[in-house]
Amino acid sequence: MEAAMEQSKNDQDSHSLLEFLEALKKASKDMQTNPIFITNDPQPSMESILNLESEVDTILSSDPNFFKLSQLLCNLKTLSEKLRRFQEHSLKSFFSRQVTKCEIYQVAFTMEIEVQARIDKENVQNLVRTLEQVVDIEEEKGFDRDFQEVVLRGKVFAILESILCDSTRSTRVREHVAHTVVALVRFNRDVFVGMVLMSGIVQALIPMASCCSRQVVCSLVTLIRTPLIDEMGLRGEIPRIVSLFCSSEDLSIEVGTMDCICQIAYFGRMEVVESMLEKGLIEKLVELQRSTNGDNLIETHQSKEREVAVVGEEGEGSGMEIDEIERDLPFAGCVARFSVQVEVGEGLGPAEKKEIKVEILRRIREASVSEAEAATIIAEVLWGSSP
Repeated sequence: MEAAMEQSKNDQDSHSLLEFLEALKKASKDMQTNPIFITNDPQPSMESILNLESEVDTILSSDPNFFKLSQLLCNLKTLSEKLRRFQEHSLKSFFSRQVTKCEIYQVAFTMEIEVQARIDKENVQNLVRTLEQVVDIEEEKGFDRDFQEVVLRGKVFAILESILCDSTRSTRVREHVAHTVVALVRFNRDVFVGMVLMSGIVQALIPMASCCSRQVVCSLVTLIRTPLIDEMGLRGEIPRIVSLFCSSEDLSIEVGTMDCICQIAYFGRMEVVESMLEKGLIEKLVELQRSTNGDNLIETHQSKEREVAVVGEEGEGSGMEIDEIERDLPFAGCVARFSVQVEVGEGLGPAEKKEIKVEILRRIREASVSEAEAATIIAEVLWGSSP
């Protein structure tokens, strides 16, 4: 009940904000007359905008994204006072009025662009929020052909693709759109998988520097499996993922990319796995396992067992301690984790799996800084693959 009331309030706030922005946009447009020898008086339109200044101040207090709009209103107020000072019928006053009116025109033009950008953002967020809610409802009660028809007739998928592929949009909006695409694929794979494969969605997601984009690619790979991986391979996206993984310094992005790579390794064909190895994936994983965010798998398991033993002796605590260790060391045993995904996966045949394992072991030896490190990681890979 509280959630429904909160949602209703959010919808009302969004509607009020859009009404305010549309009014501001109309007033900005009304001021934009021919700036050369302007004969129309911009004062009435300016007053209608300045009357909205208090509303902007209220919004600004809760949304810093309106700061630029607030500055434009301040500039407009200054120009309005300046225009009032040039009311004489002298030639100097005439030219001063024209110059001031040109400045007002420029401010009004900039304001209209800024307001339109905010309207677009609100409309996109409302669209994504509505779609996410409807998809969630449909997933709970079962397939609804009418809902699918509305989505297809409204060309919603094309709209989402356009927004997602537009790099000028904010990352947050594009992430919301990406999650909605996943929800649509989950709603009906038969229809929306083909749309994803024919679109530029994955190509747009890969260069996005965010953990969310990696999670979405991972979700799409899990849902679509080999057909999507094959398409990514044809477009050269698999090596690109590994290259971005190797160059990233953001831990959350690296963790998300690691999950994505493991899913690709599970469903990918021989040429896909080979392309990842050729891009230096094993060398990168060895480096990550050696870092402060990694550890070798055997010692990590031993530390977990000791932690559980301590918790048992104290008679308190839960599995949360183990989860905390895993969060602290996201790349513990990451080489073995990748190797196991290849070995138990669906993309390779038995002979291909053996061939890839030999190549992984070779690369581990070359990437290790000592024989001891190589022996430990190789033991993890062989131990992890055993039943």
